[in-house]
Amino acid sequence: MAGGGGGPDPFVHRLRLSGAQRAQFYLLGAVLAPLRVVLAFLVLFLIWPFALLQVLGRSEEELKEPLLGWRSSVSRSSIYFLSRLMFFLLGFMRIRVRGQQASRLDAPILVAAPHSTFFDPIVLLLCDIPTVVSRTENLHVPVIGALLRFNQAILVSRHDPASRKKVVEEVKRRATSQGKWPQVLFFPEGTCSNKKALLKFKPGAFIAGVPIQPVLIRYPNSLDSTTWAWRGPGVLQVLWLTASQLCTSVEVEFLPVYRPSPEETLDPSLYASNVQRAMARALGMPATDYELVGALPVQAVGCLRVALEPRLWELERALRRARWETGGPLPEGGAGTLGRRELARWLGLPHAEAPEGLCAYFQQEAGGAMDARAVRLALWALRGEHSPEELTRLAFELFCDGGAEPGAPRLPQEGFCAILYLLLGVPGADAAALFAALGGAGPPPGLSVGQFEDFALRHPDYAPLVRASLRRPAPAPHANGLAPARSKAD
Repeated sequence: MAGGGGGPDPFVHRLRLSGAQRAQFYLLGAVLAPLRVVLAFLVLFLIWPFALLQVLGRSEEELKEPLLGWRSSVSRSSIYFLSRLMFFLLGFMRIRVRGQQASRLDAPILVAAPHSTFFDPIVLLLCDIPTVVSRTENLHVPVIGALLRFNQAILVSRHDPASRKKVVEEVKRRATSQGKWPQVLFFPEGTCSNKKALLKFKPGAFIAGVPIQPVLIRYPNSLDSTTWAWRGPGVLQVLWLTASQLCTSVEVEFLPVYRPSPEETLDPSLYASNVQRAMARALGMPATDYELVGALPVQAVGCLRVALEPRLWELERALRRARWETGGPLPEGGAGTLGRRELARWLGLPHAEAPEGLCAYFQQEAGGAMDARAVRLALWALRGEHSPEELTRLAFELFCDGGAEPGAPRLPQEGFCAILYLLLGVPGADAAALFAALGGAGPPPGLSVGQFEDFALRHPDYAPLVRASLRRPAPAPHANGLAPARSKAD
């Protein structure tokens, strides 16, 4: 299912090195990379006092308006120079700029894509250090927190339901200030990809309905060591490989200002989609509906957002890492809820901490408890002993209510959402909307077994996804073409 529709999967980056490249990285990585990384981090910490200089002693009221004066000028100039030096020390020696940046009045908002690495903030230096949008939690990160305060960043909290509304209002306030505030820079994809396709643009940058300027970021290097995707080289490996290259090139292109139509001004999602397509054409890559929901890459299928790779496949790998033998006997019981320790005992895992990585594959209540029915359904599916038709009926029976009439059980919305999250990774809001569309609102409330089977086994859009999720993949072959043996310690 990954890379649905035959297109590229933008969440996976595979770095393949030739023998000569491996030798180069072993040699340069042993000498050049450590020196560069140490010097770059020293410069990063030198930025700290200059970032504090601008905000030190300022009241909360003062920080709500643009900061001017000599302290602002000294801080801004020093941080620009030191940041450029830091990237130079990491190997970013060739920076090419195409096009011309628009003024604050012409384009209060900049949108940059593709967002592919934690090195992308280098674009701030080429855009005259615009304001950014960041998580509130980053304020507590050393140096980064000071830089966000210096930048007067717009902060959003994942834990405050009202935070997003405040962010939208603040973006509108700054975007309509007639050049009083610096431009606001967005990475509208919201996460990093592998630069093979543009992810779906989130509407935050487009809600104000003002003109925006698209900014393209390219890394035209023979080896793509900078990409930091959802699956691929980790932070340390990307940093090390990039610092081991003699020179890393960056190219930033300012496209013409995009002025929204009356329809786009009223519809931020339409505005975001049209800008995404325009930037994709300029980049020569496809525009996709892929996005990251929470920590899960999804694609749009019908009215659902579906995990790129079936959740059960990932769960099987996690169970094997936790040393549970997928083909072993099923645990007894299956009603009620399970905490982490109860799940470990229920599965017979060797350590109580083993389920730590398993919990994300199941819907959890406020206290972290998981529905034992979802766990049992997952284990049935992973055993591979039942056909999709049998598993569909078992899933219905596990989660259905008895119904008002004898012999007429109905599947409630809660159970339908739990099944879709387990099999397809569908967010609850999407599953609830589909439940209503399938007739779950009643009367009588809930889905009959026939309605559920029509969805899971016969629907032209969704049935293939359900069947693919229930089809266990073959073990990945080794380089010599032989499949690896499965073991309890795998």
